[in-house]
Amino acid sequence: MRVIAGTARSLPLKAPQGLEVRPTTDKIKETLFNMLHWDLPGSVFVDLFSGSGAIGIEALSRGAARAYFADNSPRAFSCIQQNLEFTKMADRAVVLKQDACSALDSLRLRYHEDEVDFIFMDPPYDGGHERDVLSVLGIMPFVKENTVIIAEASLRTDFSYAEELGFQIVKEKRYKTNKHIFLKKRISL
Repeated sequence: MRVIAGTARSLPLKAPQGLEVRPTTDKIKETLFNMLHWDLPGSVFVDLFSGSGAIGIEALSRGAARAYFADNSPRAFSCIQQNLEFTKMADRAVVLKQDACSALDSLRLRYHEDEVDFIFMDPPYDGGHERDVLSVLGIMPFVKENTVIIAEASLRTDFSYAEELGFQIVKEKRYKTNKHIFLKKRISL
């Protein structure tokens, strides 16, 4: 596992020991960031269910101004901190040892974020965590009409409930075994 592009290009990243993690493959990560790269410079990026922190670190390497990482595993928390130190990006990052929903509340209450540009979540597949996170995101004031929410999920994960939570699916990118769902707040006329 490595950083693909940007200021930390080719630097290797550690994965949390002893956890069942499924790091996003380089090919899928490259595809994802090719879709985001024009909007990354200067952005605020949130990486939920971070694992190693590879997605948020890739965003920082490609020009995000600030990134928040959330994982409630002590091993993941330590791994993310080590990867941030190694890539020399710790000064632009906040690592939260919290579950995703609590971390979102911390962004609002503790860090006073007014607007977040990207929120990426890669929860354990088929656990229903996406719906829980979207329910919380629906009431967060830092989620604006231009905020892009990206969920990495198994191909069978259903997002038909997104509209009832106030979101619309704007893009879906399917791979062999998983997919990325891109959502934005639904605009009421």
